[in-house]
Amino acid sequence: MAGIRRVNGKYSGVNPAVSCCRLRQVQSLLCDGGTATPDGILCSLGIDSRYNEGCTELAKYLFYGLYGRNQLNLEHLLEEFSEEMLDDVILLIKAECVHLYCNPMNYSYLLPYVSHWRNLHLYCMTEAEYEDEEAAEEFKISSFVTMVQDCHRIGVPYSSQGHVQKFDMFMVEKWPLIQAFALEGIGGGSFFTMKYKLMDMSERLWQVYNRLDPVSLDNLLTEDLVNFEKQWTSFFSSMDLESHLSILELSEAQAGEAFRTYYSHGLISSNITDKSKSQQPFVLFGKHSSLEDVESYSFNFPSESHQVRNTGPQASTARHMILQCVAPKGPLACARTYFFGTTHTPYLGNQNTQQKKTEVLLLSQIYSAAVQAVLSGIKCYSCTSSATKAKDVAEHTFLMTLDSLNLNQYRSFLRSKCEFNIQAVNKQGRIIPLSDEESRYVVKTASMTVHDIPDLQWDGGHLGSVVFSESFLESSINIQQKDGTVSSDSCYTILTTTVPRYACWLMESDVKQSEQAQHLTKREEGTCLGTALTVADAAYVFSSSQLSTPEEGKIIFFSGGLLFIHSQYGSITLSKDHISSIKFYDPDSSAVASVFLEYDSTLLPHLPFPLHSSDQCLVFALQPRSKSHRAFYSKVLSVWKNSESGLTLQLVDQEQLTWSQRNMHTRLQKLHDSQEPPVAKRRGSLKTSYSQLPEQDMFLQHFSLSSIGQEPILYDHLGTLFPSAELRNPVSSQGDKVVITIITGLPGSHKNRLCNFLVQLNKECGRWVVYEPAPDSCDSFSASHLQQYLSGFLESQRGRGGKPRLLVLSPGYTDVLDVVQAVLFHPDPVVQACFTIGAVTACVNPLASCIEHRFAFPRLLEQCSQGIVSTVVFTGLTAEQKHPLMQHVQQLVRSANPTAAFILGERGAVTRNEDVNLILSESSFSEPQMLRARYVLYPGWCKGRFFSGSGSLVLTQQRVAFSRPLERPLFVTRCKALKSSLRPSPFQGNVYNVLGKVRFSDSDQMMEVSYNTVSGNLSIVPDQSVNPLTPGPQRNNTSCFLIFDGVGLTEDGLKDWLRLCAKQRQTKKPKKTKSTLSAQEIKSIHLTRHLDPLPPGYFYNGYQYVDIFGEKRNRHPNMDEFIKEYIAEANKEIELFNRQLELQGQHDLFDP
Repeated sequence: MAGIRRVNGKYSGVNPAVSCCRLRQVQSLLCDGGTATPDGILCSLGIDSRYNEGCTELAKYLFYGLYGRNQLNLEHLLEEFSEEMLDDVILLIKAECVHLYCNPMNYSYLLPYVSHWRNLHLYCMTEAEYEDEEAAEEFKISSFVTMVQDCHRIGVPYSSQGHVQKFDMFMVEKWPLIQAFALEGIGGGSFFTMKYKLMDMSERLWQVYNRLDPVSLDNLLTEDLVNFEKQWTSFFSSMDLESHLSILELSEAQAGEAFRTYYSHGLISSNITDKSKSQQPFVLFGKHSSLEDVESYSFNFPSESHQVRNTGPQASTARHMILQCVAPKGPLACARTYFFGTTHTPYLGNQNTQQKKTEVLLLSQIYSAAVQAVLSGIKCYSCTSSATKAKDVAEHTFLMTLDSLNLNQYRSFLRSKCEFNIQAVNKQGRIIPLSDEESRYVVKTASMTVHDIPDLQWDGGHLGSVVFSESFLESSINIQQKDGTVSSDSCYTILTTTVPRYACWLMESDVKQSEQAQHLTKREEGTCLGTALTVADAAYVFSSSQLSTPEEGKIIFFSGGLLFIHSQYGSITLSKDHISSIKFYDPDSSAVASVFLEYDSTLLPHLPFPLHSSDQCLVFALQPRSKSHRAFYSKVLSVWKNSESGLTLQLVDQEQLTWSQRNMHTRLQKLHDSQEPPVAKRRGSLKTSYSQLPEQDMFLQHFSLSSIGQEPILYDHLGTLFPSAELRNPVSSQGDKVVITIITGLPGSHKNRLCNFLVQLNKECGRWVVYEPAPDSCDSFSASHLQQYLSGFLESQRGRGGKPRLLVLSPGYTDVLDVVQAVLFHPDPVVQACFTIGAVTACVNPLASCIEHRFAFPRLLEQCSQGIVSTVVFTGLTAEQKHPLMQHVQQLVRSANPTAAFILGERGAVTRNEDVNLILSESSFSEPQMLRARYVLYPGWCKGRFFSGSGSLVLTQQRVAFSRPLERPLFVTRCKALKSSLRPSPFQGNVYNVLGKVRFSDSDQMMEVSYNTVSGNLSIVPDQSVNPLTPGPQRNNTSCFLIFDGVGLTEDGLKDWLRLCAKQRQTKKPKKTKSTLSAQEIKSIHLTRHLDPLPPGYFYNGYQYVDIFGEKRNRHPNMDEFIKEYIAEANKEIELFNRQLELQGQHDLFDP
C-alpha cells in the first residue's frame, strides 16, 4: 500500500480525464469477445488477495498516487485509519460497467477517481451501518457474490511487471475473499474456481500500463527526468573539479562512474527477467570510440587504462569523448559528444581572421551536423510516424550541414559511416518495435552515430566516433476540417533537451590564450576593446544555435566592446570591429535585461563554435538588480550611445526584436525565475529544468488530447482548445439558431415541476415549447424520436414571429450525453445548423437518489456529467443542509462535476433571478472549459460516437392500462406500502416509481399521479391540458394507465397489485350445509329457538333440558330441525343474491 499524496489534508493530483481514459484502456481488453476474453477483471487488495502484487499494480494504475510501494506520507494516513482500511477494496471491471466495493473510511479517497466512471455500481455502507462488524463482513461477501453472479470467465492481474509468477488458480482459491465465496448462506455456496473459469490478464495489462498519459508523463517529468538530470549534474560536477593538468589523468571508468552507478543500482531492484533489448550507458575517449569499441563495450567492465592523455591521434591527448546516460527502469536515455579543448582564439587586435583548423573544430562541426540531423529526424517522425522517412531526412540533413560547414571532402567518406535510428522504449526501459501498436504512446530515442571519422588532414588514421541522441515524445491529433476531411496535427517535445548538447574543457594552450585576453582589463588604454568601464560580474551568454544553452560567466564592459570569461570556453572578446549593432531590451526592473549583439562573420574565428548561429547574434543577459545591471546603466550606456564609441546602440521594446531574439529572452527570463537568487556555481544543477521550457505548455495541452484517443477534433474548436495558438476563432453568436435548454433528472427529481415553473416564469419573454416524451410511453430515450421532433418543430415554426425557446426534458434513466449527441448530430445538416444547446441542468432529489446504502440509482452521476451539465438543482432536503443524505449526495455530485453551479430549489421551485439565468443561459454549454472537458472526458462526442454503455442494474418500465376507477384510500395505502416491501440486492420485484393518469371513484376528473417509493413522495393533481407541441400520440382521455419502473417487474404481478386498489369485486356465495356452519352460527340458532315448545317427555329447568329418565342435555331436543330450517332459509337468500349478481354482470378492472 502506498502513502497518500495530500495537500492541506486532502487528496491531490486527480485528473478525471486520465481516470476515465485508464479505465477505458482496461475495459478495451474485454471487448474482443470469444472464449479467450473474460467477462470481467477482478482486483482485490490487501489481505483479501494475500497482498497480490498484480492486483496492487492495477490499483496503482487506476488509483494513481493512492496505492503504491513507497511509504511517504503514510503517517498522515495512519492517524485516520489503518492500512487495512485503505486496502479494503474489491473491484470488478466489466466491458461497460464497474463494480466497486469499499468502506466508509476509504470512500472519500476513492471517490475523486471513480466519480467520473460511467455505469459505476458502488457497494458501500454508511458510517452507522459499518459499525456492526459482523454485518459489514457479511455485506462485503454478499457484494462480491453479487458482482460476479452473471460472469462465466473472470480475469485476474496475477503478476506485476517487476515480479513475474506462473499463474496458479489454486493459489487464487486460497485468497480469503475467494474462500469466503464458498460460505453457505451469505456466499455463493460452492468453490469459486469450480463455478468460474479464471484467466491471467497480467501480460495484457502490462501493455496498458506502458502507455503514457498526462499523469504518467507528469511522473516521468517530475521524478524520473529530475533524477536523470541529477546524474548529468553529478557528471559535470566531477569534471569541473579537474584542472587542465589533472584532467589528462582522467580515465573512462572515472568519468562514467555517475552513469554506471545510476544504471547498475537501478537494475538490482528491477527484477526484469525477459531478454528484450535495452540500452546501456557508456563513456569512451578519443580514438577509443570506434564502432568496434562501442559494440564491444560493457558498462560492468569500464577501462581504467584509457585516459585523456593517451587516447588521441598517435596516443596523444584525446580531443573528445562520447558518453551516454540511460535510466535503468525507465525510457530516458541521451548521448552526447563533448570536447577537450576550445575551437576559437580570443581576438586581441590581430588581423588574422582565418579559423584555426584543429581536430576539435572538425569533430565539433561533424557533431553539429549530427545534432541537426537528429533534430530534423525527430521533426519528420512526429509528422509522418515513419522511421524510414525520418532516416532519409536525417541523413540528408547531415550531408547538407557538412556542405554548409565547408566539409565537402568528408561527405563521401561519412555518408556510409553515419547511422540514424529511432527506437521506442517502454516504461520499463525495454526496446519495443515501432510497428507495435503500443509504441504510439511511449517515449522514443532518436540517435545518430558517425563512427570511425577519417583523419584526412593529419596522420591519416581515424579520430574515433561522435554520437548524439535525444529522448522525445510525439503527440498527434486528428482534425476534421470544415469540408469533412480529416488531417493530422503533430507536435513533439524533447525530454532530454536540458542536458547541454555541447561542452568542452580547457586544455593547457587554451588556458594560456584565455589568460592573455584577461590581461586586457589591466591595461588602461591601447587595447582592441578600449578602456574597461566595469569590473567583472555575473551574466549569461546565449545564442540561437542548436548547440547553445545559457551559460553563466563574468562580463566586463569596455568602451569599445566587451570581454566574457567562461569556465569552459575561456575568454571571449567582442570588439567594435566585429559588432554591427547592439540592441538593449530591459522590460522592467524585475525582468532580465538583454544585450543583443549582432556581429560580422569576421568574428567567427574568435567565437566558440557552439555560439555560432545563422542569425549572427549573441545575447548577454544581466540579472535584475545585479552589479552588472546597475553598472551598465551608470557607466556603459552613456559611453556606448556616444557616436564616438564606434558602436550602434538601440534601446528597443519587444516589437523591435526578431522572433528568435524574443525566444532567447524568454528562455533567459524563465531561467532567472527558476534560479533566483542566481546559483554561484556553474554546474550546481542543469541550467534549466524541463518544466521551465517555454514550449512545454503547448505540448502538454496537445498531449492531453492526443493521449485520450484518435477521435477527431472539429476545426472550429481549435481556437478554444489551444488558446495560445495563433489560430483564434472568434466566438460565433447564436444568430437565428433555436436555443435548446436541456433539463434532466431521475424520476422523483421534480424536473417536470422545474420545467413548468420556468415556462410560467418566463412566458412573457418569448415563446416556450417543451419537448417531453409522451407521459404514457414506457420506452427509454429515443434519439431518432427527438430528431424527428426537431425536424417537425422547424416546419411548425416557419412564418411565425419571434425566436422560440425549446426546453427538452430527458426521460428518467437516460445518460444526458445521449441527449446532447442526438441534438448536436442530427442526420439532416440543415436541421442540425438551426439548433444550438444553451445550457444543461440536472435536477437531483437526495431523497430519491440512492437505492440502498450509497448505491445511487442508475445514471444519477451520468446526468451530472462534467463538461455537459453547468447547473445542478437540488430539489429535496433544501432546508436541511446538514442532513447526512444531503451531504453525501452533494459530495458525490461535486466530485463528478467540480465546475457545476449548485442551486437549491425545493420541489423544483427556483426563485432567484440569477439562478434562473444560469439555467436558461444561452452560452454556458459552449464555454471553453466545458468544451475542453468534453473532448478529454468523452472522446468521439463531437461526431456523436461516444458510447455510454449500460449498467449492471437495469430498471425496466411496465405500462398497465385500465378503464375502471380506483379507490383513492386503497391506492394511497397500497403506494405507501411499497416502501416497506423493498428488498435488498438483487432488488428483484422492487417498484421504485409509479406515475400515470387515473380516475378515482369519488370524482369523474382524470388525475395525474406520481409516487416515488424511496422518498415516499406521492402527488395526486388534476390532469393538465396537453401541450399540442408535446410529442407523442394523443390518447383518449377516458383511458387510465400507470407506468411502474423497477427491477424484474411482471405485468401479471402489477395487475394483481392494481386490483387491490379498486373496489373489490363481489363473488357468488356458496350454499350452506350443516358441515359449513360455524360454531357461532349454531350458537346463534340455539339462542334464538331455545324457548320453543318441547316434545313430550321433556321439560326445561331454566338451565338444561331434562327427559323423563332424568338425563340432562344442553341443547334443545329439536335442534336438528332448527338447523335444517335455518339452512333452508339462508340458502334462499344466497340464491337470491347470486341471481342478482348474475343480472348485474360484474366487470374486472382490466375488462374493456
